[in-house]
Amino acid sequence: MARPEKPIISRDRAARAALSVIDTHGLEAFGLQLVAERLGVKTPSLYYHFQDKAELLAEVTKLLFIEGKLPPLQAGQDWREAIVQISLASWRSILRHPHCAPLLLQFFPRHLLLGAYEYWIKLFELNDVPPELHLMILEGSEKLTYGSALFAAAGRARAQPPFPEYDPKQHPSLAAAISATRWDDERTFAEALRAFLRGLPIGEHAENQLEISALSKTPGD
Repeated sequence: MARPEKPIISRDRAARAALSVIDTHGLEAFGLQLVAERLGVKTPSLYYHFQDKAELLAEVTKLLFIEGKLPPLQAGQDWREAIVQISLASWRSILRHPHCAPLLLQFFPRHLLLGAYEYWIKLFELNDVPPELHLMILEGSEKLTYGSALFAAAGRARAQPPFPEYDPKQHPSLAAAISATRWDDERTFAEALRAFLRGLPIGEHAENQLEISALSKTPGD
């Protein structure tokens, strides 16, 4: 496809226009022509900045990430709650664009998070978190955050409740659990993440917990 002589738009502006198109029309209806129309340019103009639609969508995915304010690197820091607050900010950012959330599965820009991973591990070191737990904490927190956000976004994009319609008589335990729930999706996610972080074998009885974990492994693990 022929390209115009001079670029008319920027890469960032095109990505933000694409994000707006997906917010309005959904991911299924997304196309370069809609993006070009929103920018007031011809479709070939986009090819100055992106090889194809996939590259543009990868750039859109980056816009779902936030640059949260990280706490100072120091001993005595409540690193668990710091993780919860940064994770909540990421969760909210994704939920502001629920139609775009599926892009995380295809274009998750993990390379952009390398600096954040380095920061958190340094914070763990300053607070005597056992090295063997560092990556588990990062992986667990990340999966809880993006997994929860993806499920919540899917429901919001389709205006669906967290659970499908069900017969309380057929599923009485589920009905009782839902009735007893006090929190919305966001609070449920935050408390689940706090429970995960509190359950880590750190501090008092940590060595015993780690020994029990090691003994529980089957031969060959």
